[in-house]
Amino acid sequence: MTAKDIIKITLNLVIIYVIGGIILAGIYAKTSPIMFRNAVIEKETALKKLMPEADRIEKIGDWTIHEKHAEYFVAEKDGKPIGYIIQSFGKGYSSYINTLIAVDTEFNIKKIGILGHAETPGLGDEIEADSFQGQFAGKDPEHMKVLKTDTTEYIQAISGATISSRAVAEDAVKNSLNFLRKTIQGENSGHVAN
Repeated sequence: MTAKDIIKITLNLVIIYVIGGIILAGIYAKTSPIMFRNAVIEKETALKKLMPEADRIEKIGDWTIHEKHAEYFVAEKDGKPIGYIIQSFGKGYSSYINTLIAVDTEFNIKKIGILGHAETPGLGDEIEADSFQGQFAGKDPEHMKVLKTDTTEYIQAISGATISSRAVAEDAVKNSLNFLRKTIQGENSGHVAN
């Protein structure tokens, strides 16, 4: 193989890589705004599902948990706050669990929703089940403790998925509610607006 052949092969490879890069950049430029819009629509749908009685849900701030960006919102009906929704992340067995938590103005949980995770199929993914998520309704941050035994006062662990259960209850939910309570009450000079 001569030097001329090596240069020819090298130039061909460079041209192929440049064309491939341009094609990928074009595809990304076309699909990125669509993916962003779809993510926004998905989040808005999830927010409305958590607080269907609200006629307005407005973002009021950003916060960081596990070095991940999250947001929090106020839900209003007839111009008055009826609750809050906060996004949070919990460190699960094999992923960070992206969670939304809806609370009333007294910071008691109304409902939670899982936006995304990569937990073990058949075990950790049971955090998406209504039977698990339904345990949170009416509880406050002080009752975000996962037990392996039957309980109605606290959160019962999913059999075989205690780490995922704790990631949602003791990490994502409890930490976000403590943050939200401190932030909202601080903004309202020690009391929550009703």
